[in-house]
Amino acid sequence: MNTHAVTAHYHLPGLFEFYELYKIFLPLFREHREYFYDWCDIGSIYGAPADCIWGGGRVGFGECDPRDVLALMQEYNISARLTFSNSLLKEEHLSDKKCNDICAMFESTSPRNGIIICSELLLEYLKMNYPNFYFVSSTTKVLTDFRLFSEETKRTDFEYAVPDFRLNKAFDKLDTLSSRQKEKTEFLCNECCYIGCRDRKQCYENVSRKNLGESCPDHRCTAPDSDSGYMFSKAMKNPSFIGTHDIQSTYLPMGFYNFKIEGRSLGSAVILEFLLYYMTKPEYQLRVREEIYLDSMLDLF
Repeated sequence: MNTHAVTAHYHLPGLFEFYELYKIFLPLFREHREYFYDWCDIGSIYGAPADCIWGGGRVGFGECDPRDVLALMQEYNISARLTFSNSLLKEEHLSDKKCNDICAMFESTSPRNGIIICSELLLEYLKMNYPNFYFVSSTTKVLTDFRLFSEETKRTDFEYAVPDFRLNKAFDKLDTLSSRQKEKTEFLCNECCYIGCRDRKQCYENVSRKNLGESCPDHRCTAPDSDSGYMFSKAMKNPSFIGTHDIQSTYLPMGFYNFKIEGRSLGSAVILEFLLYYMTKPEYQLRVREEIYLDSMLDLF
């Protein structure tokens, strides 16, 4: 992965969920680099196949063949991250065949692949059984206390750590981190959730239970305007939102280079809007949109 000091590394959603979109987008990104900002690249693409009990954050629906996914990432030299951030795993879950088979397939490849993780139990198991992965401390830990987040970035277990989105603009505190801690910090840019939400951890635990196959009611969000679902326009108004201007003018000069775009549970059309906004020069956005839309193999909605 590129670690050039003036480059923003985007970590994009939908490794398995949006394989068909990336199969069209990645050739454009390689062959027409002039369409895209020269100050950014793709640090990784993350996600999980459907029915992975180690999955978390969102209920996985990626139906694509993992072998195809891995081949695409290797072709474009992009790190694949498995989102195994279930927070409620127990010892008996560690032997799950599907999750272990995925790890075995993705472990020893180039470029190096990673695992986004919440459970300490799973972390220890993976370190022992699949030592060639790097690990990312998941935002599902809901680290809103800056002191706890700072300690997380000091842990040698993790190459990256994602704070809760409510720390995104805590610049006085963020600037106290060492250069290495800043390099390990990965901000969630486009969160739409209510900034005052107190139920985020329970929401993630609800997803963890569902991924484990437990029968449980949906988490009922009580935040204002929660009924409208995810809207990028609403996310842009969130006090925690990190836009392209923020990245260039504030975060990169401060020494922060890693930015996570959420959206695994959304449709391809919305993910495309993220790729256009965060990566594509305005004068080429229509051209890229047309290239994607005109591909008859892709169901954008």
